[in-house]
Amino acid sequence: MSNIQRLNTGVRLSDASIYNGTVYLAGQVPRQTTEQGIEAQTAEVLASIDKLLAESGSSKERILSCQIFLKDISDLAGMNSVWDEWVAKGQCPSRATVQATLNNPAWRIEIVIVAAQN
Repeated sequence: MSNIQRLNTGVRLSDASIYNGTVYLAGQVPRQTTEQGIEAQTAEVLASIDKLLAESGSSKERILSCQIFLKDISDLAGMNSVWDEWVAKGQCPSRATVQATLNNPAWRIEIVIVAAQN
């Protein structure tokens, strides 16, 4: 039986949980929210994902699925412009994108990732 490994565990959640070669990231949100548009918030969240995947022994080329929550679905084109530059070409994961009420009104985006370890 494999052990569960957790990264950056806090009171309510861990940034990542790893089990049996699969990495589960918690919803990643922007830290810098003051007057940032969707493009800047998306870039910041994707950079956080890159960092957590590296710490977990994975990378964006190994993403299996992605769930994207947008505060306003009209931000889809702006988010996609950043996503399209970031995602590994030819390695696009399964993805769902929905409009959702996010916990912090300043957040425009939250992304949840599941990836395979390298």
